[in-house]
Amino acid sequence: MTTDLRARLAIPADRLTALNALLLDPDTALVSDLLAVVAKYGSPAEINQRAAEAGQLPNLLKQVAAAQPAYLPDLEWLAEQRDRRAFISVADYRRAVLGERAAALPFKDASAVTLEVSALQYFPWLITAARQAIAGRTLMPGRYIQVRKMKEQAEDGDLPAILAALQIVGASHVATLDTKGTDGSNIHLGGPATITGYFGGVGEPNHYPLKWADEFLHYYTTYGVRQVLNLNPGTVLVGYLLHRLGIDIEFKISVFMGNDNPFAALWTLAGAKLFARDDGTSPLIGFNWSNSVNNQTLHTTAQVRRALGFEQNVRFEHHITETWKSIVRQPYNRRAELLDLAEDVANISAKHEGGDPEVDQARPHPSDILDYFRDKAEVIASGDWEALQLNFLDKVAAANATARALTERGLSFVAAQHLHC
Repeated sequence: MTTDLRARLAIPADRLTALNALLLDPDTALVSDLLAVVAKYGSPAEINQRAAEAGQLPNLLKQVAAAQPAYLPDLEWLAEQRDRRAFISVADYRRAVLGERAAALPFKDASAVTLEVSALQYFPWLITAARQAIAGRTLMPGRYIQVRKMKEQAEDGDLPAILAALQIVGASHVATLDTKGTDGSNIHLGGPATITGYFGGVGEPNHYPLKWADEFLHYYTTYGVRQVLNLNPGTVLVGYLLHRLGIDIEFKISVFMGNDNPFAALWTLAGAKLFARDDGTSPLIGFNWSNSVNNQTLHTTAQVRRALGFEQNVRFEHHITETWKSIVRQPYNRRAELLDLAEDVANISAKHEGGDPEVDQARPHPSDILDYFRDKAEVIASGDWEALQLNFLDKVAAANATARALTERGLSFVAAQHLHC
């Protein structure tokens, strides 16, 4: 009986024929409108070439020189410290944690956990973290998420400076475009008085997926920004379509999209498979889970991810810590669960959005997700700059605590790869 029921789930080939007919029909306005946005920037090959050139380190440094030349000495210092191997190596780090045991322990490098921190809002914070890492013989994370206003950081030089710095240290980076639910896209939503409306009406309404695509193509061709956050089913589909057209976009699913069960994950991964290029690649490179998921959900979905051929391409990004305020019930710390997951689930990113709870809650200004959406001028005028930088450094410290726990368990991590050889 079970076998008979399972057989009913097979999707007939003519359903794909119907979908292709829709996508290829010149009268399908949805596709035509997207193609018109792309055409503003040239052919996919031209777009990729412009992005590749814009993202080269010398060109990013020119952008920094034009917008914020005061950052150039810090970038030069960072490159010098990398070249003289001022940062602790992975082998030395393991010896510092385990002593002589480190030499004999067979670390699981094939399933190394990426150390991730969110949110890296300002370039000077990264330099402060680097100086602390050298002094304390600690690690710089291997992945950073930004949630700062793109236009603001482009104008003040932080965007090219961060992109340049992360090339120097060997870390990946995800930017958050300004076209998102907090940009006033839904005119009926405001502050706390309309909070319940956000559960059903925030995101990318009406023409906003096209605006999102336009904004991505602007930053892609101007700065080489390739990986962006994605938080709406419509813009996820747009990302799949742009990649299918030949544009080398990459995106990660945001926690705000609310993927909290394996069936939701199957739907997202099925779309990635359906619109993958002929070589099997997909723009979906990160899958940020809802905070409510448990290990069984990730184990179950790992089976689906493997079956669809995405184990090495789609990283599971799992919150280990969260900001103390405005997002989850505290205390929130999933480190112990991560250690069990990392034993047999590959390609996981350990995301640190807050400091360890016992540290974070004791700060005069505990970390707050709402701080991500503040203007830089207001942060400085309020006197909160140092407090927010300390919040960021607490997140880096939490990532280091995760690295230590992984090491003690004989598990591997991915830190900034050009620094910690």
